Amino acid sequence: MKINCDMGESFGLWKMGNDEQVMPYLDMANIACGMHASDPTVMLNTVRLAKQHQVSVGAHPGYADLQGFGRRDIAMSSDTLSALFIYQVGALAAICHSESVVLSYVKPHGALYNTMMKSDEVFTTLVKAMSKAAPSLPLVVMAVPNYEKYQSLAADHGIQVMFEAFVDRAYDQDGRLVPRTVAGSSYHELSQIRRQARQMIEEKSVTTLDGQIIPIYANTLCIHGDTPLALPTAQLLRNLLALGNSYGVTL
Repeated sequence: MKINCDMGESFGLWKMGNDEQVMPYLDMANIACGMHASDPTVMLNTVRLAKQHQVSVGAHPGYADLQGFGRRDIAMSSDTLSALFIYQVGALAAICHSESVVLSYVKPHGALYNTMMKSDEVFTTLVKAMSKAAPSLPLVVMAVPNYEKYQSLAADHGIQVMFEAFVDRAYDQDGRLVPRTVAGSSYHELSQIRRQARQMIEEKSVTTLDGQIIPIYANTLCIHGDTPLALPTAQLLRNLLALGNSYGVTL
């Protein structure tokens, strides 16, 4: 199981996250592509940072919503969404190419990610776009109980999927993330994150906000890089996954 984190979400002189400190603990860096966050210089510097630490680079495209950080749903036609998606993946792919870095996967951001998991039409639009623009890359999607549905939809267009789980967010009874507007939807204590991460790794399950236990089969665990706990969470996961014991993390 791999550790992934949303990275490169600064913009101009405005800084978001702690990429320099978090990056050494990651396996996968989901790099913002300039629509919900980032700019060309931030993208370039983040790709270079990932390369320095031998971290796989993935495109993290979202809605064109800098003010809302890509967390607001935006209705658009399939053609418009496809073009927006391809534009962002292509921009990061070009930057990766300039640095002799391979673009390894695509993971939609924020509201686009959530809408993809709720709307078969949006999901199909994205995998169709990938089949044209990045057919060899996997799409990272949420490890929901009915995961076979998304495998099948993606396979119809020749796209493979990777499944991820979230260690710092609460789940609902359907195996999806509780909306951020709901109290308790995000974890602000490392003890909560540790407990959920261990359950995901050791028991392949998660306890929902209302106390139900549901199965979670994930290939990768996600950290939100814009939170104060991003660094200690990355250190914790590295320790839990037994990928290294030299980081001084106490469980």
